[in-house]
Amino acid sequence: MRYHTRKIVKPGDLNPNDTLFGGRLLEWIDEEAALYAGIQLENRRVVTKYMSEINFVSSAVQGDIIEIGVDVVKFGTSSLILKCEVRNKLTRNTIIKIENITMVNLDEKGKPTPHGKTKIEYVKDRLEKLSQN
Repeated sequence: MRYHTRKIVKPGDLNPNDTLFGGRLLEWIDEEAALYAGIQLENRRVVTKYMSEINFVSSAVQGDIIEIGVDVVKFGTSSLILKCEVRNKLTRNTIIKIENITMVNLDEKGKPTPHGKTKIEYVKDRLEKLSQN
């Protein structure tokens, strides 16, 4: 799992139990998945189609630093399937796991379109390709 983003849990992120509100965490995960998919597919027009069962393993409290990890499960024709794990940065305790987040690549008209990708590409590799041309 590659962890790309860190967040600090602030007072506005808490539920009435003084733990991280699940809806806020899902918002952060959805944003991270969209960013990751957009970068991988080289298209800012990606949308979340599906999220599998969401497994809340533990909670976070105000002041905790959490990190969001995303990995590719599979490249589809017009989709990218990701998995996600969020953990406490300091304790490494898992907070949430999602095994399937399906992101769909869209064209200018908002219709699913093939992306032509088959493997993870890293920005440094893309930069090397550009410098060789």
